[in-house]
Amino acid sequence: MSILDTINSPRDLKNLTPDEYDALCAEIRAFLVKNVAATGGHLASNLGTVELTLALHLTFDLSRDRLVFDVGHQCYTHKILTGRRDDFPTLRKLGGLSGFPRPEESEYDAFIAGHASNSVSVALGFARARTAKGENHSVLALIGDGALTGGLAYEALCDAGGSQEPIIVILNDNGMSITKNVGGMARYLSRQRVKPSYLSFKRRYRRFVEIIPGGKALYKFTHNLKAAIKRAVLRCSMFEEMGFEYLGPVDGHDTAALNRALEWARNLNAPVLLHVITRKGRGYEKAEQSPDAYHGVSHFDPDIGLNAAKSDSFSTVFGETLTRLAEQNEQIVAVTAAMTSGTGLTTFAERFPKRIFDVGIAEGHAASMTAGLANGGLLPVFAVYSTFAQRSYDQLIHDIALTNSRCVIAIDRAGIVPGDGETHQGVFDTAFLATVPGLKVYAPASFAELRDMLTRAVNVDTGAVAIRYPKGAEGAYRDGGADAIKLLREGADVTVVTYGAMTDTAAVVAKSLQNQGISAELLKLGVITPIDAESVAKSVAKTGKLVVIEDSAQAGSVGERLAAQVRVPALLLNTGEWFLPGGTVAELRKLCGLDAETVATRIMAFCRG
Repeated sequence: MSILDTINSPRDLKNLTPDEYDALCAEIRAFLVKNVAATGGHLASNLGTVELTLALHLTFDLSRDRLVFDVGHQCYTHKILTGRRDDFPTLRKLGGLSGFPRPEESEYDAFIAGHASNSVSVALGFARARTAKGENHSVLALIGDGALTGGLAYEALCDAGGSQEPIIVILNDNGMSITKNVGGMARYLSRQRVKPSYLSFKRRYRRFVEIIPGGKALYKFTHNLKAAIKRAVLRCSMFEEMGFEYLGPVDGHDTAALNRALEWARNLNAPVLLHVITRKGRGYEKAEQSPDAYHGVSHFDPDIGLNAAKSDSFSTVFGETLTRLAEQNEQIVAVTAAMTSGTGLTTFAERFPKRIFDVGIAEGHAASMTAGLANGGLLPVFAVYSTFAQRSYDQLIHDIALTNSRCVIAIDRAGIVPGDGETHQGVFDTAFLATVPGLKVYAPASFAELRDMLTRAVNVDTGAVAIRYPKGAEGAYRDGGADAIKLLREGADVTVVTYGAMTDTAAVVAKSLQNQGISAELLKLGVITPIDAESVAKSVAKTGKLVVIEDSAQAGSVGERLAAQVRVPALLLNTGEWFLPGGTVAELRKLCGLDAETVATRIMAFCRG
């Protein structure tokens, strides 16, 4: 029996000897590679945090002590050690194990996570609640150096450092977010990654002086003297300036050293920042060599590795089209928030390395900088996932729209997104983008439409333009154009309006309805803000009924806006008003009642009722 087979809860770790830690970590890595290769998920980040997670569970009782993950995609080892090992075949599947911390799954998951830079804020809230209630437990935030490119992290660090609340911030420093980290913080941390033996010496010295007569007074004197000399001669750690006790750097793959550092951090009973150095992808050579490629993976053969050949997707078509347009217009520049490859901008970056700006995980800053680029005379295109675009809402209104900045916001992963679950769904942008004054929003349903709409946005449109498109490949609909609205099918009994990824479903439904004696007129919107309500009204005047099919949340949806303008009986079919779990697109559509069979049944009942 392997060591891992004996670990069914963190309590079982107490039975291990220190000599068994490395063997257990090796077994966990083999388990991760085998299972993530089968299900897909986040691999490189989890391989890099095995020893750190083990040390956390050896040092703390995380059913009582609160550990807040930042982003959270590095929580797989945590789940393995907390009784969820046997659930890994269901990872990221409908009704299965979430790829992120989820309190509904386990008492060991303190807080849900999926977006970056918020862990210190949340942990400080836990710490202040603990103190206010007179409780006694540890509170920890595990944040990656990539997340330190987000401004929210600094707001929290400033507050936490000055609060004097006992809180431990663990900085997992691997030099990367998804791709290599950028910016001043990355350079700062590279200078801090020296002499990890210093922490061990400092710890031994403190233990020695505390056991000799007058040792505590001696330690306080030497500590203050050292601090004074350091302030006078050396630049102080920025974390110390914020009010933290800075410990590190520590080798993040040395379980014993991590245990000692974590115990010391707990005993300091103050705001502590523990700097840990890890290697993303550790233990799986292919992931170590290409950690960005193995950040988030689909099914693959672990012996062979990832398939280098990739089929076209909306992301790749966007990137190829933007590169072509940039060859024709030197004012075009690209902006990304640590998502160069994810948003299809790799080719653009290779072709125009000085015309792409990766700002790190800082979507609000990216949006404001986009406004500055536009007002400085360039034509910026900001590519961002729908779920992360939410983080730049204020800047979209205040800096882009209010200044009438001419720019393009490419909203990738719009609509239902497979796998990652509640934190990564793109079902809210339809609503919040519609509230931004003057913003035009395209919704291509095919690669050809994406090419044509992006070309029009760059060459013809004025002001700010957004283009939202789904993850993955196109469907049966392949037409091009940048029309605000298209008539795809004439009918007499009901007007069916749709857009984007739901176009194929709507076409299948219209054909099914025809077989049942219901004549549906099918309209496809190419622009969802502003809506061509006049054309829809003309159709509805003929049919007397309106149905809107969309893979967006109901509140603020296209359907709600149309129903408010076209006052006839209306059936709104959308994802509803809840957070969609993980699963395939087909499974989630069925769960929302957006599969063709359910949609056809509901429309038939609507028309005959």
